[in-house]
Amino acid sequence: MVSINEQLELIKRGADELLPEDGLVERLKEGRPLRVKAGFDPTAPDLHLGHTVLINKLRQFQDLGHEVMFLIGDFTGMIGDPTGKNVTRKPLTRDEVIENARTYEQQIFKILDPEKTLVMFNSSWMGGMNAADLIQLAAKHTVARMLERDDFSKRYGGGQPIAIHEFLYPLVQGYDSVAMKADVELGGTDQKFNLLVGRQLQEAYGQKPQCILTMPILEGLDGVQKMSKSLNNYIAIADAPDEMFGKLMSISDDLMWRYFELLSFRPMIEVRRLKDGVAQGKNPRDVKFELAAEIIARFHDAGAARQAQENFIARFQKGAMPDDMPEVELVSVDGVIAIANLLKDAGLTDSTSEALRMIKQGAVKIDGEKIEDRALELAIGSEHVYQVGKRKFARVKVI
Repeated sequence: MVSINEQLELIKRGADELLPEDGLVERLKEGRPLRVKAGFDPTAPDLHLGHTVLINKLRQFQDLGHEVMFLIGDFTGMIGDPTGKNVTRKPLTRDEVIENARTYEQQIFKILDPEKTLVMFNSSWMGGMNAADLIQLAAKHTVARMLERDDFSKRYGGGQPIAIHEFLYPLVQGYDSVAMKADVELGGTDQKFNLLVGRQLQEAYGQKPQCILTMPILEGLDGVQKMSKSLNNYIAIADAPDEMFGKLMSISDDLMWRYFELLSFRPMIEVRRLKDGVAQGKNPRDVKFELAAEIIARFHDAGAARQAQENFIARFQKGAMPDDMPEVELVSVDGVIAIANLLKDAGLTDSTSEALRMIKQGAVKIDGEKIEDRALELAIGSEHVYQVGKRKFARVKVI
């Protein structure tokens, strides 16, 4: 049997905040499976590794014997989550929500145990509410409390419009916890306000308030911005093995440890051992191989992971790249460096104009992938192999 301290250690792995911790300990002492909830609005058909930070945590709760409730926000998806938005967000249509939700159900079971997962849709209780019910729900929260939320406060202070339906989103998300009788709710750090509304509404409806566990937002391949399809710095869990492997190998050595903590299921004692090995001279590339292999095996299989690694080595190690390429560190003045400046400063082109011309000609590659964006900027911490033409290579790290 797993002790409470051992459970807490796994639950808190990579987490940003657990509120209240003593409340969770009290529930764990009851010795019953806890009802653990996480909600996902089906706003796009593909999940990426950023989404899996929460799903991985749900799997850890499953492994500890708790009851996982994966909530698909088909009702809230039609409202549109205003979190972090500085403009009113366009709601999705019912057809868009249903189609995206269908793909979510297919993808999550690459991580979660389907026999131990309760998939729920919040339309099953919200769809039955009439106007009077919704007004009664709205009466349990105040405008003043809503305006405590950072994004609402900034928009209100800046004279930007806030539609009334946007106030309904945290109320509905909070009511989900009432309907599901959640003991614990997981969410990203940007969801903390909504999770706290869930606690407040549970209390208003006579339930014991849920504990909340917030998880950090995973940085994308650039190591700076959050992983996002719109920023093109993401790894989709539906990516082909070779594409997934190449993307994971492109992350910086520093970001690799963040990915290990939030995406790997290896015990942290093993991760610390790997980190010590790198500190003692082990090639971080070889450790990154292990991370990539684990993640690809999860979403494909072990054979696909081995083949992707072999393909990567054949492509980049056996003649595709020289063994003695220069390693360059470039200092960024304002957090980023333009690709043309990087190529010039790394000695791969004689000038920025030549760099832009070579990009236009399709003669510039980053980690073996041809680039076309002449406005590309590389952030602090990024580390890649740059190639211009057939013979010029350099491994460049932005510091």
